[in-house]
Amino acid sequence: MKMKGWLEHLLSGHRTMIVVVLCLFGLCLAESHQAPVKKRRPRAKTDERIYLVHANVLSYNRYGPKPDAQFLKGKVQFRHKGATLSCDSAYFFEASNSFEAFGHVKMRQGDTLTLNSDYAYYDGNDQFAKARRNVVLTHRATKLYTDSLDYDRLYSFGYFFEGGKMIDKKNVLTSDWGEYHTDSREAIFNYNVNLKNPKFLLTTDTLHYDTRTSVAHIVGPSTITSGESVIRSTSGYYDTNKENAQLFGRTTIINKEKEIIGDSLYHNDKSGISEGFGNVIYTDRVNKNKMYCDYFWYNDKTGYAYATKRAKLVDYSQKDTLYVHGDSIKMYTYNIDTDSVWRKFHCFDKVRAYRVDVQAVCDSLVYDTKDSCMVMYKDPITWNENRQLLGEVIEVFMKDSTIDRAHIIGQALSVEQIDNKDHFNQVSSKEMFAYFRDGAVYRSDAISNVQTIYYPIDDKDSSFIGLNYAETDTMRMYLQDRKLHKIWMPSAECTLYPITQVPPGKMKLRNFAWFDYVRPVNPQDIFNWRGKARGSEMRILERHAAPLQKLSDFSENKQEPPPPPDTSQEMEEASQEEE
Repeated sequence: MKMKGWLEHLLSGHRTMIVVVLCLFGLCLAESHQAPVKKRRPRAKTDERIYLVHANVLSYNRYGPKPDAQFLKGKVQFRHKGATLSCDSAYFFEASNSFEAFGHVKMRQGDTLTLNSDYAYYDGNDQFAKARRNVVLTHRATKLYTDSLDYDRLYSFGYFFEGGKMIDKKNVLTSDWGEYHTDSREAIFNYNVNLKNPKFLLTTDTLHYDTRTSVAHIVGPSTITSGESVIRSTSGYYDTNKENAQLFGRTTIINKEKEIIGDSLYHNDKSGISEGFGNVIYTDRVNKNKMYCDYFWYNDKTGYAYATKRAKLVDYSQKDTLYVHGDSIKMYTYNIDTDSVWRKFHCFDKVRAYRVDVQAVCDSLVYDTKDSCMVMYKDPITWNENRQLLGEVIEVFMKDSTIDRAHIIGQALSVEQIDNKDHFNQVSSKEMFAYFRDGAVYRSDAISNVQTIYYPIDDKDSSFIGLNYAETDTMRMYLQDRKLHKIWMPSAECTLYPITQVPPGKMKLRNFAWFDYVRPVNPQDIFNWRGKARGSEMRILERHAAPLQKLSDFSENKQEPPPPPDTSQEMEEASQEEE
């Protein structure tokens, strides 16, 4: 029996200990979810007494619930260190220099600060007030509403911890916890923070707000919604008056189907202008293109954009993605905010482009999404499979996700590599057209001053028959299965050299060039600029134009323009001859 009693006592003790541990654990969890408690700063004590100005009734009850208090009733008013405090009734603790106030409690400090509540406790030594129920703190044009507010007169700030709302001009800020500094007019809000304005809504977990400038300082994950624009950031400043944002920490701006991401972004809602710095990505989901760069400028209202510093354009509107790099890229938008919107991209200085079926290198390039046309200027070169095209200007048209045709203008040259050795089919002319089907050339037209070198191949053993050199004014070539099918020329001077008897210097045209070392080989290679070898640049041809005579030429030399010739005598003589 004794053993049984001892065991019961032991188990009972264990149960008691378990209950205590669980209670302590629950208390710790509760404390961990509480709002942060504002720590009281070291403060200088004051010996200035609270002065009772007026009360209709004053009574004292030594045997009542508060024997050390004076009970005041009816238009109670106190004064302490430049502040006046009034209420309906109060307990005045003269010994501790404090009081409790009830009913229509109002504290006024100067002409700019008032604190209203249903109840308040004020400690004159600490200059510290605790206001409860229907609390309204008014400071200049700013009002703070809450049910629990502690106000520190010594350090000029108040903080709430059971939810509050601040109204500043057109801005309404709400949060679970916050504080307001009356000397600097700055506020700090924490937990479920909302900043509402007729034009936008800002939601975050931590926000600093300056009532003097109406600038919100974002210090945590935040979302700003303004019309159709949505901004997501973790750090930055938002001027609620100017609707201007300075955002840091990998910020995202979304407007309809357009998105801008950057390490730092500057955005103005009124003008629609955004500016990005560091790893910027612009995405247009409607037109299916992106721009990458380290600096980006964009006007959302006009659709104009400028990208530089490792700028890259990616167009994925077709089956195969096009990658274009240049020192700078400009984008122009037409018919913006309509179903027929289209864009032009201008890339300039050291442009390189790559797509699976076509690659290009040039000094400047214009890409038009309306007709899927890419125009290249100044030493342009394009490649398709084993064919190279170059000229003064090259136009490349896309259709149905692949290259459709190319137009080479001025000093046109087409070179096709037909083996791993030094054998190339070549066509040179002033102008050239190439037509593609399924990514391969099926027809090629050369116009004016045409020169060609072609290697006919024996169908039996695929060996070279010889070298065919021709000169003509116009030539049209048809290809099947990437092989020459037939050639049309109105008239031509042709010479066929047996493959073993080709004269020296006849294997290549005078303007032959093969720039395989310049060709981009993958999307990453577009950033690796490789210029042409010295001496292989395209010739600059002088364009002859008719001389123009201007009136300014005579005015500068103070000369009168010559009079029109007198042709009356010549007409008379001509008529006599006819007679």
